[in-house]
Amino acid sequence: MPMRWSEIDPADLAECRAMLAGGSRSFRVASLLLPRRVAVPATALYAFCRVADDLIDREGGGVAAVRALEDRLDAICAGRPGPWAADRAFAVVVARHAIPQALPAALIEGLAWDAGGRCYATLAELEDYGARVAGSVGAMMALIMGARAPEAVARATDLGVAMQLTNIARDVGEDARAGRVYLPMDWLRESGLEPAGLTRFSPALGGVVARLLRAADGHYVRAEAGIALLPADCRPGIAAARLIYAEIGRALERQGCDSVTRRAVVPGRRKARLLLAAPILGYRATPAEAPVLAANRFLVDAVGAGPQVAPGLPWWALGQRIVRTAELLASLDARERRRA
Repeated sequence: MPMRWSEIDPADLAECRAMLAGGSRSFRVASLLLPRRVAVPATALYAFCRVADDLIDREGGGVAAVRALEDRLDAICAGRPGPWAADRAFAVVVARHAIPQALPAALIEGLAWDAGGRCYATLAELEDYGARVAGSVGAMMALIMGARAPEAVARATDLGVAMQLTNIARDVGEDARAGRVYLPMDWLRESGLEPAGLTRFSPALGGVVARLLRAADGHYVRAEAGIALLPADCRPGIAAARLIYAEIGRALERQGCDSVTRRAVVPGRRKARLLLAAPILGYRATPAEAPVLAANRFLVDAVGAGPQVAPGLPWWALGQRIVRTAELLASLDARERRRA
């Protein structure tokens, strides 16, 4: 049964929104194109993801921190959440959308890998990590939207992995300075690079970053085919997320794939143009069969086949939402220029 937005306690929802206030602007912009029936539970989902990340990071990812988070998830899935706003809100989402515990459990496992400083020998191993920390979130978003068919969930997990690879390509220098390396070790060896040298940019490192962006682009193409499998009122928001996030890669390419000395960003004006293109992509995309990515198979299997929900708002009801979002982007862009 789809969740009505009012079923999350308003105070809990307000606290969840406050947690995300300083988070990803790309997510915030894309979420403005999602119907309220999806945007509200998505806020609860992302708030719980933030809580999980902060808890494990703050406690150093030790066994005790992971176990404490697993206990909180057990209580959430049993319908007895602890005394935290994000837990209570997420418990409503889990119950209303029949989210299998294996999905948020995969997220926790990935965060534990992250905190433990795990390195990844190959792209396939890196995709295993991406499936846990991002593919799992894509699968949960698909369920919130009402898309439970295996092929829809598979494409949602593709989008999550694509976004995670983009994040890794963008943050190479930042991660290296924090002692973290996510680039595939075999790629580094082939390029004559050492993990300790990733705090300095070089053409060889730029080549590895470009290679990772190409891998991400392949996942974006696979994910795009799944947009047509979503309810009609969800397609523009997900198309916007796909376009805006992939554009980070294009911005990175324009700066020579240097993600050590500079951070790639997408200007507000460019986001506005992509936002206007999102509804076109959302209704133009057609389903295409593709095998489930090996890394994501366990997520798709956890969901299993299920009925699709009826589409929500028709496409012509999106005009006001697009205009409102474009106005917000113009305001944000003006603020950026004043700061500069």
